[in-house]
Amino acid sequence: MTPQAAWARCLVTGLIVFLCLSGCASRPENVFLPAGNVVVPGASRVDMLVATTRRPAVVPGEMFGGDRGEPSFANIQISIPPDAVRKIGDVQWPRKMPADPATEFATLQATVLSKDQVTSAFHARVLKAPGRSVLVFVHGYNNRFDDAVFRFAQIAHDSGTQAVPVLFAWPSRGATFAYAYDRESANYSRDALEALLNYFVRDPSVGEISILAHSMGNWVTIEALRQMSIRNHGFSAKIKNIMLASPDVDVDVFRMQMTAMGENHPRITLFVSSDDKALAGSRWLWGSTARLGQIDPQAEPYNSFLQKNKIDVVDLSKVKSDDRFNHGKFAESPQVVKLIGRQLSGGQPITDQAISLADRLVAIPIDVVTPAP
Repeated sequence: MTPQAAWARCLVTGLIVFLCLSGCASRPENVFLPAGNVVVPGASRVDMLVATTRRPAVVPGEMFGGDRGEPSFANIQISIPPDAVRKIGDVQWPRKMPADPATEFATLQATVLSKDQVTSAFHARVLKAPGRSVLVFVHGYNNRFDDAVFRFAQIAHDSGTQAVPVLFAWPSRGATFAYAYDRESANYSRDALEALLNYFVRDPSVGEISILAHSMGNWVTIEALRQMSIRNHGFSAKIKNIMLASPDVDVDVFRMQMTAMGENHPRITLFVSSDDKALAGSRWLWGSTARLGQIDPQAEPYNSFLQKNKIDVVDLSKVKSDDRFNHGKFAESPQVVKLIGRQLSGGQPITDQAISLADRLVAIPIDVVTPAP
């Protein structure tokens, strides 16, 4: 094979893998037009608050688009179909509008709030939550606003968490070839996420805070946490869990971020999968070392680094899900999403759970190692 042919093959292969980063199905539009006050026996409701750096959309049924804007807030209620008609881990998108709450995810309420209104709504909910706990979800690359809302509604419901769900939605274009724009939008949004987390830390009504980030959302999250640690000279004890799912972050950069955060960081759980095709595409695109979400946690130098930094790892490489790109296993696998809920509610790390081989979940226990003086 000539060098030109080899290069062309590499380019085509890389392009195909890069497409794995994109969504694979079209979505209906205007999903935030309320379906009406329809009562469906057995249906559930997820009532989430939203903080976003997206610009408000012109079309009311979209709420927020992919352009960058000033911080805004919203309250969204999503109806989840009865468990008897859905599979845990799946998002049942509406086939047409209005959505049918009996078989599909449906919007019951979608209201843009002022800062004072969202503060009042938040206090009313967190004071009733067990442990006065909050779960912040940060979505990934190529997510429209409705993608992020519906996915978080699924996670909140299927995990069984009773924490107050708060979505942080940064300005992803929701387009395959907008990877560079999304990355810059992630940088644009890290200060806003830091401000949101600092608000929760300082609010006396909040008991504990957990953060779940996916894909490129990990970049926003880790950068915000790094800044918090530097500015505040450490972390508040309120921050209990940091869960990094399929992080689209360079391993070497992550090492530096962890150094900046210091040794006394909250519990960190890292979800990795060696067969993550989306992260393979990202690695090719950046021409970089391994992406954090695709490492082998038992291999060096990763194992030593993980032990030194007291990071729990869950290897999802053998977990099967309906995601053909293996990038969303943390949310789409019934076993994994339930384990996330157990960690949130019980405080036990996922790697301490009795996980059966029948669940096809491989947990890598990372021993806590104190470096010799």
